Amino acid sequence: MAPEFRVEELRMARIKKRNPKKAAVLALFYPNEGQLTNLLLILRKTYKGVHSNQIALPGGKTEASDFDLKETALRETHEEVGVSPEKVTIIKSLSEVYIPPSNFEVQPYVGISRSKLSFIRQETEVEEIIEVALTDFLDDSNIFHQKLSTSYAENVEVPAFKLEGYTVWGATAMMLSEIKELLKQAL
Repeated sequence: MAPEFRVEELRMARIKKRNPKKAAVLALFYPNEGQLTNLLLILRKTYKGVHSNQIALPGGKTEASDFDLKETALRETHEEVGVSPEKVTIIKSLSEVYIPPSNFEVQPYVGISRSKLSFIRQETEVEEIIEVALTDFLDDSNIFHQKLSTSYAENVEVPAFKLEGYTVWGATAMMLSEIKELLKQAL
């Protein structure tokens, strides 16, 4: 799910990257009202920054008090959407993703909650909580290509997911693509 320009950027970044900031995110699967599985995404607030107004997995930058990146993902998810770490079982870490525009190296985790969740949106960082049905996430017809302009690139074609009416691209799409492949292998 990496656009062509990003593939080259990532190849060059491996040579150049210096002291990337560390972050972790959580792909959280949980039952909805009808006991069907959902995936949690968030819409970030609009702000001055490269990830403004983008769809993301809950998570963020590591803090000195975090024991490890898994704790970062759980803490940030709790802060951003109100899900207590005790309600989440981490089942797998995924491939780290380096994001050149913000110089972040992000460790994604997959977690599950076996109980219905109530969300509390962190109003300063999260514009909207987005609940995606697993069946929609796994539907290949929700993958497409779109031309986008970002804070760092103009009119670039990117592979993306169309989920709940939102375009999910970039690092989040790359992470979701890995999860989707793992789920298809398991199902």
